[in-house]
This record gives sequence, C-alpha cells and structure tokens, in this order.
Amino acid sequence: MPELPEVEVSRMGIAPHVTGQRVTDIVIRNPQLRWPVPEAIRQIVGQEIRRVSRRAKYLMLETDAGYAIVHLGMSGSLRVLPAGIPPEKHDHVDLCLASGEVLRYNDPRRFGAWLWQDKGGEHPVLAKLGPEPLSEAFCAQYLQEKARGKRTAIKQFIMDNHVVVGVGNIYANESLFSAGIHPKREAGKVSAKRLAVLVAEIKAVLAFAIEQGGTTLKDFKNADGKPGYFAQELQVYGKAGQPCPRCDKLLSEVKIGQRTTVYCSDCQK
Repeated sequence: MPELPEVEVSRMGIAPHVTGQRVTDIVIRNPQLRWPVPEAIRQIVGQEIRRVSRRAKYLMLETDAGYAIVHLGMSGSLRVLPAGIPPEKHDHVDLCLASGEVLRYNDPRRFGAWLWQDKGGEHPVLAKLGPEPLSEAFCAQYLQEKARGKRTAIKQFIMDNHVVVGVGNIYANESLFSAGIHPKREAGKVSAKRLAVLVAEIKAVLAFAIEQGGTTLKDFKNADGKPGYFAQELQVYGKAGQPCPRCDKLLSEVKIGQRTTVYCSDCQK
C-alpha cells in the first residue's frame, strides 16, 4: 500500500509532465472506485493544471475551476504515457493532455478515488486532517498537547490522521524504534522530552524515505510495466524474529489496532 513518501514521490514524478498542460478530455472507464467518480469532475476538461499538490495521501490537480483529488488506495498508481498506448484491464481513468500524453490511473483493487472540489471550497475528505508531518505545525509542543491524558497506545496515536497525517504502519514502527519508545506505551505517559525525540524521528524517517524514492522518478514516464514502490531501508518493520540492529536481541511482533507491530523489548521502553 502506498504510504505518504510513495505518494509524495508520485507527485514529484507526474508534476513536471502535467503542470501547465491543458486537459482535453477525461476518460472514465470504471466510475465505481472506493467512491463513485463524480460527474462534476468533468469540469476539469478545458482547464489548465496549475499545480500538483499533496495533502496527506491525497494528490490534488489544481485548476482555476477547482481541483481533482486522487487517492491511490491500496494498489493504485499513476503513469504519464503517450495517448496511443492501449489501456489495460485495471486502467480506470485517463486524463488526456494537450501535450498528446495521458495521465493514466491504474488500480487493480479499486480502493483508490477520483473526486472533485469546486474552487473556493474544501472537500470533506480533507477537512479534519491533522498537520503534515514535515511541516512546522507538527512540532514537539503540538504533539505534547495532543497526547496529554491520552491512554491510547503511542503507535495508534501517531497513526491517527486527526493527530498527524501520513504516519502509516511502516513509518510508525520505524520512528518508534529510532526514538526508543515502546509501541504499547500510553501516549499520555510518554515524557515531553521523548515526544520531542519522536517528532524529530518521524520527520527524519519520512524525509529519508522520500529521498530514497527520488531514484524512481524516471519510472513515471515509461510505457513498460508500472512504477514500483521503492525499496525501503528498514530497521525493524517486517523483521520479527531477526536480531535487533542495535542490541542483537530478537525482535518481537504484536498486533496493535489490528496492525503488525515489530519492536525490540530491550531498546524500546
């Protein structure tokens, strides 16, 4: 499943090819994704894409009339292709550009979305999201205030999009390991000093993942295959039963909020 770094890399990959381009048509082969593709999205035809932005794991194709919102779901991907390339089975949406290329959306599981928001409004899917993890708004003081009195496990707490967006399962595991915090510890019982360390580690882990993903940008304009999500340099995620990279004790695995959680019982307290 694409996490925030993969979505940001998708934004970086498609932006040079679609920004400044006029949309000549939108082809919707399957109107039923996670939610029905709204008819209003056809307002994008004739518009110039002014900017490609990201909020959490949503991509926005911004125009003077409003913006299309794209979510990659569990298995979605975007590719810029020549218009003559025939669509494949799971190619559900094409955004046709004046350049003669198309922005093609592929999604085998159809858990993604294409939505529309008229200019001047905010779509409900974006309305109650917490701050971006790499922004100045996500700081130690903010997290301390949000965590005060909370009995939720710290891992579930930082994965809550109302608290901070984009800290998915992989990056919650990695950040908590780097910060030395046990994933089951109650958020309200983590000291201010340790929460400050956690904020710094979340930022560092996500920034590094985005930097790693930059090497895949060439894949966003390639007719052969689909852009794979980049290889991660992970310390603990997916490595239960292997030696801890710090102390060599075997890493433990537990379910927290139905999500696989890997940690070191010696290094994380």
